[in-house]
Amino acid sequence: MESDDEKRRVPEDGGETAGLAASSREAGSGAGTNRVQGDGPRNRGRSPADKEHKRLKRLLRNRVSAQEARERKKAYLIELEARVKDLEKKNSEMEEMLSTLQNENQMLRQILKNTTAGMRKEESRSYV
Repeated sequence: MESDDEKRRVPEDGGETAGLAASSREAGSGAGTNRVQGDGPRNRGRSPADKEHKRLKRLLRNRVSAQEARERKKAYLIELEARVKDLEKKNSEMEEMLSTLQNENQMLRQILKNTTAGMRKEESRSYV
């Protein structure tokens, strides 16, 4: 019988577990019978060791998949943070440009106002 440590360990493909599965099948078969105990239409040749191996492989795949998902999420968050920094910088630059253009526009309007007011005064003097 396998110890708890052996059950928890993830076996290599085609390694010890396959040997344990074969030996447990041989040990489980009675004299003169070729059937594994509990072998029925649903359980076709699956020994407890085979089931444990399959469960351990599934757990390992799940752990690897979960780790990869965490790494993808972390990379995505780092990318988003960099994008936020870039957009904040662009926003700041655009706000500065807006302020400069508003000041320039205001000065040009004032110049235009002064110029047109000066022209009107000259026109009104020429009529007198």
